[in-house]
Amino acid sequence: MFKIPELLKATSGALISGSKDTAVSGISIDSRTLKKGEAFIAIKGDNFDGHAFIPEAIRKGARCIITQKGGSHKGVAFIKVKDTTCALGEIACFNRKRFKNIPVIAVTGSNGKTTAKEMIASVLAQKFRVLKNEGTKNNHIGLPLTLLKLDAAYDIAVLEIGTNHFGEVRYLSRIARPNIGVITNIGPAHLEHFSSLSGILKEKCSLLKGLQKPAIAIFNADDVFLRKAALKKTKSPFVLSVGLKNKSDFFAGEVKYVGGQPAFKVNQRFKFALKTLGYYNIYNSLFAIAVARIFGLTYRDISCGLAGFSLPKSRLNFIEIKGIKFIDDTYNSNPLSLKHALGVLENFSVKGKKIFIMGDMLELGEQSRALHAQAVRDALKVSDTLITVGELTRSCLDKAMRAKNKIFNCTNASEAGRVLLEKVGVGPADLVLVKGSRRMKMEEVFKI
Repeated sequence: MFKIPELLKATSGALISGSKDTAVSGISIDSRTLKKGEAFIAIKGDNFDGHAFIPEAIRKGARCIITQKGGSHKGVAFIKVKDTTCALGEIACFNRKRFKNIPVIAVTGSNGKTTAKEMIASVLAQKFRVLKNEGTKNNHIGLPLTLLKLDAAYDIAVLEIGTNHFGEVRYLSRIARPNIGVITNIGPAHLEHFSSLSGILKEKCSLLKGLQKPAIAIFNADDVFLRKAALKKTKSPFVLSVGLKNKSDFFAGEVKYVGGQPAFKVNQRFKFALKTLGYYNIYNSLFAIAVARIFGLTYRDISCGLAGFSLPKSRLNFIEIKGIKFIDDTYNSNPLSLKHALGVLENFSVKGKKIFIMGDMLELGEQSRALHAQAVRDALKVSDTLITVGELTRSCLDKAMRAKNKIFNCTNASEAGRVLLEKVGVGPADLVLVKGSRRMKMEEVFKI
């Protein structure tokens, strides 16, 4: 519930029509799902303009319109602002301040942030009522919409913060006002916009500027870029670290694998077993353990929570289609996440062939060709057959590679699916890893 004076204060807007006595039951940016009594924010995007849907919002019962252009309608309050997208963020921040006693955990990083967020939320949900971003709604639209759901029904919020341009993490951190900040790692993602790993480090660490008391930061001590910050003990923020290789507050050792799923000990005492694939998911579980311990959960409770955790869709999920076994890692791809996925394929024992359907990695800027060339070399070391999708990956294959290896080149994922069935001779003893950037639509492989 928001009153018009609260919305005016939050947005620094002007009431150009309607009554100050109006109150709204919630905030919507989608006229299709708007409920009677809500306020409608006319978001102006790259491919649409919410102002075109103001009449529909009014017909559905909107009591307030927040706009950049003006307008009026009987019984409806109109608030004019400079930027409706910024207004959404400011209202979300206003709501966050109304519930400042509810702790917020913010998670960012080049890889693993969605899984880390989901693991943290899953473990905490055993004892608390947890609000979290749905899926990967982690940007300047998704995060504010999540924060607008924050109310007294929740005990804790766990929010993922994403970025592909400078300043986005700082902006979202200012809105979310987190008490605990988790940075999973620093890797070559979105290099087209950040130009260097140092730039990515600076962007991710801007999360810390928004931390509120008790202001706790949790770093990956094994990450070459985060290690110095992880080992540096300061009062604000108070720093905790996780790791498998370097000294850390939450250290995993004695790692073993059962069916590709890791089991390990934390701080040489506490046993954990995951039903998720991937060595790097040990790091994600360590972040969950660290956060859960801050909130007083016992190691036994945490262990039970992690043991029942399943990875989000399209992130190293086992699926079987027409008798073919796949590892579905189609959500996205960058050099670090691809390296992790190849590690899973390499460590998995199969009776047949290991096949990798590799889509292009996008937004890597000037380093794109070199990073693709390295990825191809790594892929050929692990897989018996390589199927490439896209020009970037195909262009890295020289004559020597083609002569020595079983390689197929495809223009799109649908073609790769047909090649898998018709030319590779895939069978039930084989294992197929599928991965590529989101825009490559690698999930089309499964429509075979």
